[in-house]
Amino acid sequence: MTTKIGIIGSGNVGSAIQRGLTKAGFESRVSTEDNVSQIADGADVIVLAVPYLAIDDVVKKLGSTINGKIVIDATNALTQTMQLALGHTTSGAEELQKKIPKAKVVKAFNTVFAQHMDSGTLNGQTLTAFAASDDEAARNKVLQILRSMGFDAVHAGPLQNARYLEALGYLNIQLGYVLGNGAMTGFKYVR
Repeated sequence: MTTKIGIIGSGNVGSAIQRGLTKAGFESRVSTEDNVSQIADGADVIVLAVPYLAIDDVVKKLGSTINGKIVIDATNALTQTMQLALGHTTSGAEELQKKIPKAKVVKAFNTVFAQHMDSGTLNGQTLTAFAASDDEAARNKVLQILRSMGFDAVHAGPLQNARYLEALGYLNIQLGYVLGNGAMTGFKYVR
């Protein structure tokens, strides 16, 4: 049976993830503002590809449709002024898990620029995508999805480690946009 994936957010990140999922053979649908709960209700896995500051509104719209489901948090916890909103003692993903305790939150995708999310590669090299979660089965499912999309998928431990993934995502943004390296960059974890 094919895993059905609902993507909440139709911007650059959501669209790129959908292209990658489609290439990998997954059934995926992207939400509009009007059909968030409908998309989530028909999905086995839900990807949150919205700005961090929109999370509370999205969680409200999702309601109980996410109970028992894997929720991939692809956001970076940034303020309106593009500063890291949380870190060291908690993360956006950990706070999300508190808001949706009956779902299985997995932090993934946030360390990769949208331009590379549909292939998992950059200039012929495989990019690394990390997955952190307290639910082992959910994390393993997301690692499988990431591999299918072309990424070097790395087990990043418990959800607490999202604190470091969000900081890494922020560093990627700083390197790419603030320091002028552009989005044609990415991380590779060599081991």
